[in-house]
Amino acid sequence: MSREQIGLQISIRKSGDVTVLDLRGRSTIDGESELMSSHLKELVANGVRKLLLNLADLTQVDSSGVGVIVGTYVSLKRQGGELKLLCPCDRVLEVLTVFRLLDTIPSFEDEVQALASFQPGYLAKP
Repeated sequence: MSREQIGLQISIRKSGDVTVLDLRGRSTIDGESELMSSHLKELVANGVRKLLLNLADLTQVDSSGVGVIVGTYVSLKRQGGELKLLCPCDRVLEVLTVFRLLDTIPSFEDEVQALASFQPGYLAKP
């Protein structure tokens, strides 16, 4: 099976008070985005307010996946929470750029920096 044909795999881990979702494969309208949506809704419903989406191994995202990310971002913002992105690359980076999401949702290349950015008093390095 080629890398392109992997459905979405999600693993969830905690780093301090930040919940990290490692996404691997594709988040597209053929059911995979719904899987991501249900995971994210459940986490938010269970009180998660600091969420980092690790996109390093996400090979593809379409408008349905973008919609899930935006919906979660808005939902968390309303509840005083934060959603940030880690390592969007290749096609995923292109899609997020087209939708101008990176102008709104903080994105990081380094996980240590991304995790630190959730802490009060964090100052981004220029």
